[in-house]
Amino acid sequence: MQTSNYISKDVKALSPSDTIEKAQKLFEHLTFTHLPIVENDIYLGSISESDIQTLEEGESKISDFKYLFSPFFSTENTNWFELLKEFAKHETTIIPVISDAKKYIGYYELADILSVFNGTPFLSEAGAILVVSKAIKDYSFSEISQIIESNNGKLLGAFISSIENDTVEITIKLNDHDLNNTIQSFRRYEYTIVTGLQEDAYLISLKERSDYLQKYLNI
Repeated sequence: MQTSNYISKDVKALSPSDTIEKAQKLFEHLTFTHLPIVENDIYLGSISESDIQTLEEGESKISDFKYLFSPFFSTENTNWFELLKEFAKHETTIIPVISDAKKYIGYYELADILSVFNGTPFLSEAGAILVVSKAIKDYSFSEISQIIESNNGKLLGAFISSIENDTVEITIKLNDHDLNNTIQSFRRYEYTIVTGLQEDAYLISLKERSDYLQKYLNI
């Protein structure tokens, strides 16, 4: 899915010539944690609500506080999974989008990207969750897929959920089928079974939390 379809321009970016008071009032009417700052279409960085609300110099210009600018951004071609990582890394609800020439295009909202996440087969399709582990030098996703398909299963998604002491832990989403045979096959290939949940309780909980956060952000 093209994440560029979710680029928004509903809220106008701040200008460095805007006053601190203007930014404070704008934050009061938004659920954003940050706002982008743009000059002559060039993205300069973002400023956070937590920083702005501590400033008492209401008539001062935003440009007087460049040290508060955070330079995070994304491009039009950033995939939704990388965007989720950036949202978490910068603890933000928006990520500005810029062109190769650093021109400001718009921004992504966390709520919109969460809706993309919720619509993936990894969350939306019925299935089972299997968490396996193996030495990091010995595992392969092609082998994992082969094990599942040899037991008439279908792989709906997988990701590395942990790496510790040269051991990798992989969370696997697969369609409902005879999970016991698949588990036995993984053991024959020397994978350790961390958890095997026929009922997809973990992802149901994850999706519920994601839905709740999205509703909260839309308030």
